[in-house]
Amino acid sequence: MELTFYGVRGSCPCSGERYRRVGGNTACTAVSVDGEPPLVLDLGTGLRTLGDVLCRTDQPLEVTALLTHLHFDHILGLPFFAPLHDPAAVLTVYGPPQGGASLASVVQPPFFPVEMADLPGKLDVREVADEELSIGPFRVLAATVPHPGTTLGFRIGIGGTTVAYVPDHQAPPDLRTVAEGVRRLCDGADLLLHDAQYSAEEYRAKPTWGHSTVDYAVRVAAECGVGRLLLFHHDPLHGDREIGALLRHARRLPDARRVGDVSVAVEGMTLTL
Repeated sequence: MELTFYGVRGSCPCSGERYRRVGGNTACTAVSVDGEPPLVLDLGTGLRTLGDVLCRTDQPLEVTALLTHLHFDHILGLPFFAPLHDPAAVLTVYGPPQGGASLASVVQPPFFPVEMADLPGKLDVREVADEELSIGPFRVLAATVPHPGTTLGFRIGIGGTTVAYVPDHQAPPDLRTVAEGVRRLCDGADLLLHDAQYSAEEYRAKPTWGHSTVDYAVRVAAECGVGRLLLFHHDPLHGDREIGALLRHARRLPDARRVGDVSVAVEGMTLTL
């Protein structure tokens, strides 16, 4: 299994010198195995670059994406996904139920000047919640996680290797307990991509804004017996220097001793499991 990170930022895309190393595009990761179309995690602005890469093939694309929720930073790349300009292309999106609204109805005027239905390719949106799926060679578990609005996390498995993806996670007030759905996703995972948007001080100022501290991300990884933790969904206020300082802090935490490795997700990075 190979993961390539096209966007690792949260809340909004960022540009400038201070974001050069970690990157400024919002959440989008491609999970690949040999000979199979990639499984895409979220549709943030990193999806545009992924689309450019996928368009280099000669075959019409049939791509599947797992969408955690419909906040703008996780869907902004969708209208710019170049494969959808091919009438033979199909993008299937599994995402959380929205009470009658659909992804296609959200990305439309006045929020975007072009209707998704006007793009030549096919967008197939399917609702999932707290269930297991088979997608190509992947076994996928979708589970609801704490975050404003209906939000999913995912666990992706193939050949005995598992990745847990929890990019937006409202940490509990005690910053210690782990929600049952989150534990189901993370228990024993080889790799965990987890929301690490805030420092402890920032969380105290924004305790209900839907995110976790770096400390809590390490706590979840340790409690769930995760082999490797990648800090993900970096705050727009955190440039390369701030993220480096948060990583050094995370690695010094007592809970980090129970995790095989604690690192930072970086745009453009490819990781093989």
